[in-house]
Amino acid sequence: MSERDRQEHMGTSHPGVPQPVETPHPGVTQPVETPHPGVTQPVETPQATPEGPPPTGHAARTRSAASRAAAVWHYLEQRSSDGKHEGETAGDDKHEGEAAGDDKHKGEAVKKEIVWKAAHAARVSAQAVAVLSTDASTPAADSRCARNASASAAQAAQMGRLHDGADELSTAACQAAVEASRAAADAAGTGALGEDETLNARSDEAEAAAVAAAERAGWMRPGRHVPPVPTGMRSPELLSMMHL
Repeated sequence: MSERDRQEHMGTSHPGVPQPVETPHPGVTQPVETPHPGVTQPVETPQATPEGPPPTGHAARTRSAASRAAAVWHYLEQRSSDGKHEGETAGDDKHEGEAAGDDKHKGEAVKKEIVWKAAHAARVSAQAVAVLSTDASTPAADSRCARNASASAAQAAQMGRLHDGADELSTAACQAAVEASRAAADAAGTGALGEDETLNARSDEAEAAAVAAAERAGWMRPGRHVPPVPTGMRSPELLSMMHL
């Protein structure tokens, strides 16, 4: 079974190992080392929001969704770092009660979990991008990559919504991400296998809407570079455990 075919059975919570991938926009490249079992492989995602018309096609949507997931992760990571710095400069209130201190630690634990889950989603979506170049391209295989990347991006968006307090913009961005995931799943479904032009067009539109909503929520900015996303490690045993 090829790496692409394994995508058909892949969930949205398993990291993989990348191959060299070229992004759909000039000046944005993904240098990736050749994978070796048990070795962690960093992957560069495309820029958060490439300038110009929205991308179309399964491969382009895969990269776009991976960019959304990575952008949310780095957004949350930056906010978490800023909050920690503010807490350090403010210092501890000597008169703060023990209960208040416990609440503070619980809140910090929740924030860490949100960032961790967003990071995991970004890693899984980056793996879907990496798989695009591992085998000969087929609509069915590419559509499965797009489906998996979009599902992970929806998970990252849910973390963004939780972090932002479920305000209007973050809720709309999360809903748009979920709709993009559903559209990608429909396009990759058994009856379509990535070749239904109507479903593909709907998926392209849903992806573009998800990007626009993420921008309005402040999770993404046109042209902003997203740092490399590590995708973890791979071994035959791990792939078997993940049903890949």
